[in-house]
Amino acid sequence: MQEQNNHKYDDIIHLEHPVSKTHPQMSLYDRAAQFAPFAALTGHAAAIRETARRTDEKRVLSDEVLEELNEKLNIISANIGTEQLVDITYFIQDERKAGGEYVTHSGIVKRIDLYRRAVIMADATIIPIEDISQIESDLFSGLE
Repeated sequence: MQEQNNHKYDDIIHLEHPVSKTHPQMSLYDRAAQFAPFAALTGHAAAIRETARRTDEKRVLSDEVLEELNEKLNIISANIGTEQLVDITYFIQDERKAGGEYVTHSGIVKRIDLYRRAVIMADATIIPIEDISQIESDLFSGLE
């Protein structure tokens, strides 16, 4: 019985591989793609990456730090138009989860909008005053 199974394809085993005259031969890359693993949980890997992504909590600033920031904003306001470079570190709330991140923006302050409570930079970046945690500039050399 087993001898019969071993010779089942003897009539076609040595024939030449058939090539279609109407369809182009598929590339090895496309053939391999047919057998790629099936992603049954679409978006699962992205959800895990999002969960693992770390965020910072917004720091609560002391009264002394808030007073120093107000003083620095007053100095900046008095020097608008002199194109002094400032580095402002502020908190950006994350859109997807609790917390956010602190970023530092360097540039020239165009104006301080007291109505919107924001610092408007020359490059049109708007920084909410209540999110500012630190301001650095050569303007404050006598302050510290």
